[in-house]
Amino acid sequence: MTLQPLETLLVAALALLLGRLVNRLIPVLSRYNIPEPITGGLVVSIGLALAGAASDFSVEFDTTMKPALLLAFFSAVGLSADLAMLKHGGKRLVLFVIALIPFLFLQNILGILVAWGLDMHPLMGLVGGTITLVGGHGTGAAYAERFAEVNNLQSIMELSMTGATLGLVAGGIIGGPLAQWLIKRHQLAGNAAHAGHHEIAGDDTTAPATAGNFLTVLAATLAALVAGQVLAGLFGEGAVTLPSFLWCLLLGVAIRNLLPLAGVRLNDGSIDLLASVTLSLFLVITMMALNLGHVASVAGPLLLMLIGQSALAMVYGAWVVYRYTGRDYESAVLSAAFCGFAIGATATAIANMQAIAHKYGPAPEAFIVAPLVGAFLIDLLNALVLTGFLALPGMGG
Repeated sequence: MTLQPLETLLVAALALLLGRLVNRLIPVLSRYNIPEPITGGLVVSIGLALAGAASDFSVEFDTTMKPALLLAFFSAVGLSADLAMLKHGGKRLVLFVIALIPFLFLQNILGILVAWGLDMHPLMGLVGGTITLVGGHGTGAAYAERFAEVNNLQSIMELSMTGATLGLVAGGIIGGPLAQWLIKRHQLAGNAAHAGHHEIAGDDTTAPATAGNFLTVLAATLAALVAGQVLAGLFGEGAVTLPSFLWCLLLGVAIRNLLPLAGVRLNDGSIDLLASVTLSLFLVITMMALNLGHVASVAGPLLLMLIGQSALAMVYGAWVVYRYTGRDYESAVLSAAFCGFAIGATATAIANMQAIAHKYGPAPEAFIVAPLVGAFLIDLLNALVLTGFLALPGMGG
């Protein structure tokens, strides 16, 4: 049985609701920030696999809407990048970003070395590197589609989603213990009297989303999406090419920061809503269509990469991020956030910081720097680094 696009969209929406329910019933999933689309999509995928094993029942989903959903997500990510906010992070923001850049290279180099050692395609090293770990599900999905089409790598989408999901768990596990070790080892003092009362700057400044401001954001998103695809087509034949999603992200950044000159300001709540919906629908459709049998054949190597990458992130967080960003309590909290970025996602980074701040006291600079970096800087830097790696001889990018 093959479902049409609208039928696929209906099942995806139901799977999202199922994922929310399962995450609530199994607290460990929420604790480690496992996304509801991943949970719901996997439950549907497992259910269909079991049904197929017990009978001749099978379902195929029409996934023609997936590319547009993914590009809309990255366009919305670009729209969230208010460059005027960067100045509020100050010196520590600059130092944190500088500390992140060498790690992007190290993580990909480690992934490629492990892939070569296991006699796998070197692109699998990038999948086990910054594509899924720093990039998360969205970036992993974007590159997986490209590798599947251009390099004919089998089950690359399933492996990317699996790697990003495992990274969320690992990033949530290693960040807190690392920061706690740094705090105790260096006898750092947080403001324990105010523990649990930290705030992220700007939380109360976002107006609620309305039909009017959402339509404005939707128009800006579609403009970035359409123009991004045009630019990707025009400049897609060079020696070094930028993927479509990066064009959309960059155009989103340009639109966000040029519109105020015309007196138009985009609503952050509407941007977050649109980004969340498009990515959630893309992910849940992807996970529903998983071929779990193909994933099992290379799950072992992927897990080996993740163990190595987790160790690298902890060492780098302790010896580079902590030292380079100030060697103080704020730096220790940023090290926990770094582990979230390096292995998991922005949500994991924030969760790590919240756990430390609740116990030892607020870290106001860290709670400004981390969301700013996670909003778009880390994705932009990662995409540029990956573009360089894919241009290397033998990568087949």
